[in-house]
Order: sequence, then C-alpha cells, then structure tokens
Amino acid sequence: MDKNTLLQVWPIPAFDDNYIWCIHDGKSALVVDPGDSAPVEDYLLQNDLVLAGILITHHHADHTGGILNLLRNFGADIPVYGPVGADIPGRTVIVKEDDKLEIASPRISFKVFEVPGHTLTHIAYFANMQANVVEPILFCGDTLFASGCGRLFEGTPTQMTQSLAKFASLPKNTLVYCTHEYTLSNIRFALAVEPNNVNLLSWSEKAQALRAQNLPTLPTTIGQELQVNPFMRCDQAAVIAMAKEVSMQQDLPTPAHVLAVIRAWKDRF
Repeated sequence: MDKNTLLQVWPIPAFDDNYIWCIHDGKSALVVDPGDSAPVEDYLLQNDLVLAGILITHHHADHTGGILNLLRNFGADIPVYGPVGADIPGRTVIVKEDDKLEIASPRISFKVFEVPGHTLTHIAYFANMQANVVEPILFCGDTLFASGCGRLFEGTPTQMTQSLAKFASLPKNTLVYCTHEYTLSNIRFALAVEPNNVNLLSWSEKAQALRAQNLPTLPTTIGQELQVNPFMRCDQAAVIAMAKEVSMQQDLPTPAHVLAVIRAWKDRF
C-alpha cells in the first residue's frame, strides 16, 4: 500500500459510552485507550488489520484494562506508549511533554502534550497535517470532551485551565477525538451556563439528531469547542457573569477561578 495512503480514524464503542479510537491505513493500526480488548479484537480481525501500537492517555481502568489481553493475543512486543506512572499495565514507552513519536506503521508523527487536570499525569497526542493526515488530529483522553471537560479527580482548576489553553492554541480545524460520548449531557450543562449562546443552541439540535440515529457526536473541533464549551470560554463575559451568579462571588479574577466554579457546579448538576 502507498505510504501516503490517507489514515482512517474509527470509533470502536466500548462499555456504556467509551470510544476506543483506531487509526489505520488499511493494513496496520494503532488503538487509543483500549479499556476493553474484546471490541478491539473484533474490529481488527473483521478488517484484517495488524495491531502495531497502543497509545494511552492516562491510567484509569476504562482506558487501560484491555492492554494485556491485546498484547497476549496480538504480540508481546507491540509498543505501548503512555505517561509516567507505575499503574499502566504493559506500558513499554514513557512519553512526556514535547516528545515526538515517529511511528512507521501506520505512518504518522505525534507530538505529546502533558495535560494534567483529570489526572496528574494525563497526556494527549497531536498529529499536525502530514502526507497522510489531511487535518490536524488530537487524541485528548478525558481532558477535553465535546462541550465539556474531565472531572478533576487529581488535578486542580489551574492545571485544567492551562491544559485546555494548550488545546486552544492548536489550529481551529483540529479534529478532537475524545474518549466518551458525554455530549448531550455536557450540552445540557453548557446551556445552563450560556442559555443565549446561538452556536451552542445550534449544536444542541445537531447533536441530538446524531444521537437519535445512534451516530457519534465526535470528532469535534477546536474551533467548535471555543464557541460552545464553557470550560474553554472561562474568559468570556457571559461565562464569567454566570459563574459569579452561581458562586455569589464578585471576585473571580482569572479563568482558573471561573473554571473552578463551573466545574464544581457541573459535578452536582
């Protein structure tokens, strides 16, 4: 197959609402955050794909639980890329901020971002436009969701704000591959924060139509999230005003202060 064959990115549903993303060229495949091995094995076998690598964004079991079975069934020497930490079974390559991954098969290059917030060692994988990648792509795990962000299990609002700022600096046409189908519930909360956001109202209709057909609402884009995601809009007047109203605080001097308020609100929404 031509080395410049356009790569495909395919969602493999798992559990109730996870997506395990598969990047492939028709022959070789990478999978991102395989929490369950069974649906990955089925997809690879049905499409006659060779598993060439595994990308892990963070240590939670619904993102790592299938690694060992995949290595057992497809090859113990398959590289498993992931962040620092001893709680990722089977990880063989530790990657960190600004590392460049040059993967030969399928042919793709990734830049690594450290994006703490959801967990302290969370990372993301970004591929800019390449010969076989038409638009930039981002695998962001549970840091960024369509119209939402991850719960702060280990990190701080400041860390999450800084992590989302890294994403906000990426090209607006970057395709964002989140790992959960949380979009409709995230939209409901986002509308509570910004009930008059016309972009969000339009997106709500589109997302509901997609889910009514059992279609994914992903990928989203960085440009879209800057318009509809309250956690990426913590510098916007409407979001700041709502955060002040909800918290009954008049002094929310930074986006991190605003994010802290709306994330806590989302946790109890």
